[in-house]
Amino acid sequence: MPELLSQQGVYTHLATDHQHYFEDGGASYHTRYDSWQFERGQEGDAWMGQVADPAVPESIGGRAPFAHPHRRYGNIHRQDWVNRPFLDAEDKQPQAKTIANGLDFMRRNRDADNWFLQIEAFDPHEPFFTQQHYKDLYPHDYDGPHFDWPPYRNVQETPEQITHVRYEYAALVSMCDAYLGKVLDAMDDLSLWDDTLLIVCTDHGYLLGEHDWWAKIVPPFYQEVAHTPLFIWDPRSRRQGERNPALVQMIDFAPTLLEYFGVEIPSDVQGVCLRETLANDAPTRDACLFGVHGGHVNITDGRYVYMRGPVEGNQPLYEYTLMPTHMRQRFETDELQETTLVEPFTFTKGCCTLRIPSRQPPWKLPRQTMLFNLESDYAQEHPLQDQAVESRLIAHMVELMRANDAPSEQFQRLGLAVDILQHR
Repeated sequence: MPELLSQQGVYTHLATDHQHYFEDGGASYHTRYDSWQFERGQEGDAWMGQVADPAVPESIGGRAPFAHPHRRYGNIHRQDWVNRPFLDAEDKQPQAKTIANGLDFMRRNRDADNWFLQIEAFDPHEPFFTQQHYKDLYPHDYDGPHFDWPPYRNVQETPEQITHVRYEYAALVSMCDAYLGKVLDAMDDLSLWDDTLLIVCTDHGYLLGEHDWWAKIVPPFYQEVAHTPLFIWDPRSRRQGERNPALVQMIDFAPTLLEYFGVEIPSDVQGVCLRETLANDAPTRDACLFGVHGGHVNITDGRYVYMRGPVEGNQPLYEYTLMPTHMRQRFETDELQETTLVEPFTFTKGCCTLRIPSRQPPWKLPRQTMLFNLESDYAQEHPLQDQAVESRLIAHMVELMRANDAPSEQFQRLGLAVDILQHR
């Protein structure tokens, strides 16, 4: 999307502190923009160099002992404690500097037309590290071990520790509120509301003990993770103070922004332009898929959520790519020994891809298939048994997987082969 905008004369700029873009798995994302700024120090970013191990307090979350402190990119928990002394004031925080960079771009380009600015703050991401005056908003008694970085696993901590880390999270969210406020204030000060589309969103939620889980990715994509905040101001319709029930996904941002700047939307874009939805509540889709590679495939129609777990063994499972990188490193040679070149997908524009057997993640993923009625059980505490609803959502899931050109083994992995025959 930013590259398509740039090709049509729309200036694009990225202000971020998202360090994953600059690791092997970032796949040159940031260079799709005309210009970009990057602030260092988030989540164990391989930033400040220190050979000796840092001093750390007794803590929860797997920080000590430090395993493999000198491997590529180091140990992110170790690196976090190396970095923290250099982030000892609010104006040194990556979030504060990132927002300042975005505000500077807005002020310097206030009189220019045709620009797209992405201000991307990594916060409120773990570790929940912020200044004391934000913590002071949530006074509580706690004398346990240091805890502001929940581990990616089921909850094993005490109620006091759970409460404490929730307050640590709340403090960081309050900092994010303050800095979002600076952006909204700048919209006022620079008189941008009349001709500037504003999207406020986030990429995922976070479990803070709900469903007896911490974090994301490992547990199923419950509402706390999947149903994310989204606020949109469109100066053409100027609707405000309203809640829109439309089913919207992140893939909708690209066509919405392309349309706003008058750039042609490619025919293979599956997202929905939200202009009419924002203006007059036009429907978007009947249902949407969501999930994570190798985990549940989920579908929601807004009322029900069906979470389809893989069958025993979670196989077969492959990765399809022309850039074989994990988040922080390239694929090892032993991972590539059974690589094959396969026929194009409908969305790869005639290009074949590599098919690489996918290694199982290092954690034990829950496998159960679940159905929830969000109208009566939004917290998803009581799985529902309703064969008619499940059959309907299975049929829709198969339809959407086919529309996304899901490889045949995904249906096998999910045990959908019989269901496909029933719903053809």
